[in-house]
Amino acid sequence: MKKFLALALCAILCLGLLAGCGTESSEPTEAPAEGSETPAEGTPSGELETITVGATAVPHAEILEAVRGELETLGYELKVEIFNDYILPNTSLDDGSLDANYFQHGPYLENFNAERGTDLVNAAAIHYEPMGIYPGSKSTLDELAEGDTIAIPNDGSNETRALLILQDLGYITLTEGINASSVATVLDIVDNPMNLEILEMNAENIPHSLPDVAFGIINGNYALQAGLTGNDALASEDAQSDAAQTYANIVACRNGDESSEKIQALITALTSETCREFIESTYDGAVVPIF
Repeated sequence: MKKFLALALCAILCLGLLAGCGTESSEPTEAPAEGSETPAEGTPSGELETITVGATAVPHAEILEAVRGELETLGYELKVEIFNDYILPNTSLDDGSLDANYFQHGPYLENFNAERGTDLVNAAAIHYEPMGIYPGSKSTLDELAEGDTIAIPNDGSNETRALLILQDLGYITLTEGINASSVATVLDIVDNPMNLEILEMNAENIPHSLPDVAFGIINGNYALQAGLTGNDALASEDAQSDAAQTYANIVACRNGDESSEKIQALITALTSETCREFIESTYDGAVVPIF
């Protein structure tokens, strides 16, 4: 009997040792299907792609912020780089720092390309900002006197617009044939009966110069930045004129990028009903959608 119990205990002990030394399964692990990828750890599904757009603060950056949600719906996270002049947004676009910019009109871009050797293109027209003449040291145009100084932008296309406003007001006469598409300067003035001093200066500086001049002709975005509205202008371009189409503010990008998904998404957002409603409810006619 004792012999039988000893044999039984030995058998149980052997079975336990075999169970504790079990080996790995010999069945192969299934390999991933060819061409499949494992998502990177920590990368969320549906991550937004960044689109970087250069803009002046008002109204362009504000309009871009208004369509941030539209861009997110289209798969893009908006990054807005704000500039205070008209040169750096284009040089930054040209060197690849930006995907697009939104601050200028077509004639300015064409002049910039010609002067700087860049190859930037007009991808879409979004809005128009009527340029106006604003009070400086004098509050009404009736006060204009011989020899008074009027400040105007000094870049080609905007200077043309300003000179055309002065011509429409009857203050000067330009060389025959000057129109919204021309590049005119003070040298194109053929008659100045009041001997007005037409002071050319950087567009962004004109609002600050108003106390020192009789009047200033100011681009819409710089007027808005200075707290001025279309109602403050003593005279302005007609929003229904040829100038409205010629000087429409555009989305610009590098040549060849205009049909890319990223730029097309930006255009879709900026021509959405959300964008139209924001512009019309915010700027009181100082900014006019043209899409």
